[in-house]
Amino acid sequence: MDFTACTERAQELRALGILVTRKGEEILEWYAEPECRRNVYSASKSFTSAAVGFAVQEGLLSLDEPLLDAFAGEGPENPDAHLQKAVVRDLLTMHLGQVAPSLMGEQRIHMQEDDWVRYSLAQPFSEDPGEKFLYNNVGPYLAGVLVQRRAGCNLQDYLYPRLFKPLGIRKPTWEMDPVGYTFGAGGLFLGITELHKFGLLYLAGGAWEGKQLLRASWIEESTRDYRDSGYGYLFWRGKYDSYRADGKYGQFCIVLPEKESVITVVSECRDTRSLIHLLYDEICAKL
Repeated sequence: MDFTACTERAQELRALGILVTRKGEEILEWYAEPECRRNVYSASKSFTSAAVGFAVQEGLLSLDEPLLDAFAGEGPENPDAHLQKAVVRDLLTMHLGQVAPSLMGEQRIHMQEDDWVRYSLAQPFSEDPGEKFLYNNVGPYLAGVLVQRRAGCNLQDYLYPRLFKPLGIRKPTWEMDPVGYTFGAGGLFLGITELHKFGLLYLAGGAWEGKQLLRASWIEESTRDYRDSGYGYLFWRGKYDSYRADGKYGQFCIVLPEKESVITVVSECRDTRSLIHLLYDEICAKL
């Protein structure tokens, strides 16, 4: 299977590496430069989704827990009816009900607040949770904080024995908020082979080298299309019944269960729409 034209076009779009595994066999490994750890931006959210999955299976939290109970005493003094209806699940689906996105990359650097939990819960809620899709860093950030509080450690330490170590991934660097919580909405640094292993774990239904790490039922639930929004629990949905971890500037880990394949890309792409179309049309279509 010849992917030469695809990799040439990908390089024009400033892709730095592409890995493709089909039915357990690596069929494409291409690099524009040697592998190193890079910011995978919002692909970090999918690792936070996994952390929530581990916390659920360990009984540390419930997706049906009211948000104001999970963050008792940190919400507004007089929370509106929309916020009162929110539950932990709403942190994962981009259906939180807030009026505008917060904690985005261009916003965080200029924020004066140190307590991002109170800040996040104080932002206006204009819709009932579950009703309207709005891409927003508040949900994954709060989900990550909740896991950290219930587990008593940061996300790197929590995921290390459960995910990173079994996959052979050294403990990574991850952005923190001003008070020291791992920022579950972005800022995780990984190499392309490390990101690819994450996709392979999900393709295998949470099993790795004969051991079930993450429940298959969680992977199925978290990667399902939520209310036809094209989004699951911090995973995007795509063509060929695929789902993906998706980060700014073209950090993609695409899982295609029906094709038994994973495609991972790291890049410095400014035209990510063209890059994702290239991957689906020139690689996915041929698998």
